[in-house]
Amino acid sequence: MTDEPALAALAAGRHGDPFSLLGPHREEGGWRLRVLVPGARAVSAHAVDGSLLASLAPTPHEGLFEGMIPFRWPYRLRIEWPGGVQDTADPYAFPPLLGPMDLYLFAEGRHRRLGEALGAHVMEVEGVSGTRFAVWAPNARRVSVVGDFNTWDGRRHPMRLRIEAGVWEIFIPDVGPGARYKYEIIGAHGALLPLKADPCAGEAEHPPATASVVPRPLPPHLRTGGPPLAPEVPVTIYEVHAGSWMRREDGGVLGWDALAERLIPYARELGFTHLELLPITEHPFDGSWGYQPIGLFAPTARFGPPEAFRRFVDAAHAAGLGVILDWVPAHFPADAHGLARFDGTALYEHEDPREGFHRDWNTLIYNLGRHEVRGFLIASALTWLRDFGCDGLRVDAVASLLYRDYSRPPGEWIPNIYGGRENLEAIAFFRELNEAVAEHAPWATVIAEESTAWPGVTAPASHGGLGFGFKWNMGWMNDTLAYMAKDPVHRRWHHDRLTFGLLYAFSERFILPLSHDEVVHGKGSLLAKMPGDRWQRFANLRAYLGFMWGHPGKKLLFMGGEFGQPEEWNHAASLPWHLLDDPMHAGMRHWVGDLNAVLRSHPALYRNDTRPEGFAWSVVDDRDQSIFAFLRFGAAADAPVLVVSNFTPVPRHGYRVGVPRGGVWTERLNSDSALYGGSNLGNGGAVTAEDVPMHGHGQSLVLTLPPLATLFLVGPR
Repeated sequence: MTDEPALAALAAGRHGDPFSLLGPHREEGGWRLRVLVPGARAVSAHAVDGSLLASLAPTPHEGLFEGMIPFRWPYRLRIEWPGGVQDTADPYAFPPLLGPMDLYLFAEGRHRRLGEALGAHVMEVEGVSGTRFAVWAPNARRVSVVGDFNTWDGRRHPMRLRIEAGVWEIFIPDVGPGARYKYEIIGAHGALLPLKADPCAGEAEHPPATASVVPRPLPPHLRTGGPPLAPEVPVTIYEVHAGSWMRREDGGVLGWDALAERLIPYARELGFTHLELLPITEHPFDGSWGYQPIGLFAPTARFGPPEAFRRFVDAAHAAGLGVILDWVPAHFPADAHGLARFDGTALYEHEDPREGFHRDWNTLIYNLGRHEVRGFLIASALTWLRDFGCDGLRVDAVASLLYRDYSRPPGEWIPNIYGGRENLEAIAFFRELNEAVAEHAPWATVIAEESTAWPGVTAPASHGGLGFGFKWNMGWMNDTLAYMAKDPVHRRWHHDRLTFGLLYAFSERFILPLSHDEVVHGKGSLLAKMPGDRWQRFANLRAYLGFMWGHPGKKLLFMGGEFGQPEEWNHAASLPWHLLDDPMHAGMRHWVGDLNAVLRSHPALYRNDTRPEGFAWSVVDDRDQSIFAFLRFGAAADAPVLVVSNFTPVPRHGYRVGVPRGGVWTERLNSDSALYGGSNLGNGGAVTAEDVPMHGHGQSLVLTLPPLATLFLVGPR
């Protein structure tokens, strides 16, 4: 006879092994069938032909019915509710569905398709359609699926614990795509926790709602692919916050399909090679811009369902654009429905706040020492690359993970096992991440936002590096923006800020970022950082972008910068597109488009971005006139390009610059052209080199340097 306290615990939703009591169980004379359906009036079991097998009797425990049936399977339940009759298969008649290899790989942290094992998946089992749910909560006393399909009653669908991996699972018949659900968890200490969203959910409700959603299965995907992210090819990245690039007339955000119709042609027309999206993983708070995610496997519902995002990626590829996603393994918010103390313990995060709490962002830090957590994060990364076809990931806040004392005063951080400040677990994680991407998504590139001088960020792990494809050059960005913010009369005292970057430009594979971080939190827009009157601010910005496009390193520009947005970025509003009616703003956009076109058409500007033989200074020491001139080289057959910047408002006539080849040098770009809003001072389209040695070269050009301008001159092949 069954233990009455166990049945009472089951009826109260407190039993940790519901499959041991519910469903059919062999007894003398047949099978005892128990069903827990609180609120039901009557329950009966029927054969597949509809014939009655047994009318189940109510027990003294509310909602619990039982009776004897002649065979274990197949049978169906007929449940009489106050509002109608439900005919369904019994969730507790199905065997475990996760295979031993799934559980083994998960426990090892090496399940590279974890999103297909955990989470909610529509499937057919033994001829019955439904959804399999699976979630990791090893310290929970009981886990139930709750949702619209069971009136959010945690007593209805308690799950089976696969103790070897700490994973709970259940197959619920008749639950299909679009069903909302969460997990009701009794934690390690017996407390009922706030309802939790699914960490591996493939879809979620539109915030501020917080439920997970059973996703529609995505069909097999033939990845079309965008242009490569590689050192020897042109790369110019347009960084976009999807919610504020452009909005509908009523102020609402555009969905993925509308963005595909507008954003993709716009970026392509301007000559960008890649789009980089601020995090689109599901996140509860708009003001985090996606950098405090909770659903690392789900595209945010703000812009449509997952299949719409896949269409967006395919449309970008069809237009010749690659898609990079910002991805955040550094931290997560402590929202009650999220990962924080998921099973009543510090499961995803560290227990000790000296390791597990980000002081800067008031967020929690993943415990990268746990196999399951590392595997969870790496599987998320691969999902975006493999299942949605993206071309790269930019990993946010890498520096915050590499250092145990990141933004922590003495005494408030824990040294590693050798007493040092390096986070050995994070180092191992990044190496494993990059090795996994190379193996499972070899077309993709992983980019580090790393703001320190950590050595070997883009070196292979086999050579002691972290294995990233590129690193954001934050030092270059800080130095050059600080220089440009100075009044030109003072720039002579800060000359080294523009030259210093070349001392380390080839130590890593760099991307030069003018990102969203530089145009928020009171920093002002790029245009607003520039000194002088209106004309000078535009001229300064054009000259600066010209210097950047000529400089070694791939290029990244945040949206709005391409037309000189005057105010800093507002995530809750559209970019001020009406400004393109102003010739100065339209000229700025024209300038960026021409920079991209010239970069793509002249291999000297990109082929040797990561090698010192691709660069040579011509004028590096003219601090009194704030003039810089350098040469870019590609292969032997590529025409060299001379880039000259005059960062004062004083025109310079008869300025001589040394060049390595004689003949005609074509003035390919001039930021002072009237096309862009300049004064139209220049060199008439071409200059012939003279046999006058200068700057270590046998020939030189005599140039007119416009005020606050950058020139690109292409030499003979």
